[in-house]
Amino acid sequence: MKAVVYEHFGMRPELRTVPDPVPTADGVVLRVEASGVCRSDWHGWMGHDPDIALPHVPGHEIAGTVVAVGQAITRWREGDRVTLPFVSGCGRCPECQSGQQQVCRDQFQPGFTAWGSFAEYVALRYADGNLVRLPDGLDFVTAASLGCRFATSFRAVAQQGRVRGGEWVAVHGCGGVGLSAVMIAHALGARVVAVDIGADKLARAADLGAEVTLNSREVDVVTAIREATGGGAHLSLDALGHAQTCADSILCLRTQGRHVQVGLLVADQGRPPLPMDAVIAKELEIYGSHGMAAHAYPEMLGMIESGLLRPDRLIGARLTLEQSVEALMGMDSFAGTGVQVIDRFRQSSGGTRAGAPHTDSD
Repeated sequence: MKAVVYEHFGMRPELRTVPDPVPTADGVVLRVEASGVCRSDWHGWMGHDPDIALPHVPGHEIAGTVVAVGQAITRWREGDRVTLPFVSGCGRCPECQSGQQQVCRDQFQPGFTAWGSFAEYVALRYADGNLVRLPDGLDFVTAASLGCRFATSFRAVAQQGRVRGGEWVAVHGCGGVGLSAVMIAHALGARVVAVDIGADKLARAADLGAEVTLNSREVDVVTAIREATGGGAHLSLDALGHAQTCADSILCLRTQGRHVQVGLLVADQGRPPLPMDAVIAKELEIYGSHGMAAHAYPEMLGMIESGLLRPDRLIGARLTLEQSVEALMGMDSFAGTGVQVIDRFRQSSGGTRAGAPHTDSD
């Protein structure tokens, strides 16, 4: 099969022919129909993720068709249209047993702990408990865009953030995660303040439901949010992942407000100084949000099917597998306002292979 492979962190990936994957006993192989290009893939390529072993194939926002199943699989069969969370829980640890697969102790993450979906085919472990069947009306490109950014934002706003209608929600950073959060918070009845440095991103946020937009290069963010919301946000999300946006998100909250950290804080940003004096004085709540378990998808999918959520509006460029190389390398520029999705992997419907992978006999 064809796949995007890098041999060294930070060095240009190449489109190569590599061996076809086969399913483990507890896994499946998908023919990849669409794969998002996410900044988390860029972090992996830069060497920020300790789980990645070289050589490596990136990609963790996946939608596809099952083409082979392992011996232990009972819920899925060839031809099923599926997606999955970027964190797949093992199903055995205490976290999984309590329904918190997104923080599994032995999690499988395509594109990080194993080769990912910048390829014609991808092998996935723990499939019975982590695949999500796609509704008939949901196309592969939109489904792929849910896998990391949108699903993570949904859990951050609806579950970790516990948003309620009429509350003020501040979203710091209007990339894929932030714009998803704007749309979701607005759909759930909240009033949204969007913060970014790009006029195009702020305009997009307004189009998706932000009532107030703030350019952090032009205003004091904390003061402006407190003034716009009549005392501070009830819920604030750092959707970028930076020491400044993290601090601003906490400081812009009203008394007993809730901060959710969604954006990755990595490398030298990994342990930023926090305004704990404000956390104590205002009895603020601080949460992390790390994806969303498969069993939690129905609520989100139901809102998509009803038209309350329109993740398709967030989709930007559609790429070939070859074009994904430049897209991955350029993720640090924060250019554009749409989610980039690979939707062309092969020259023809027959692909580069003579047939589907064989089931692993182990």
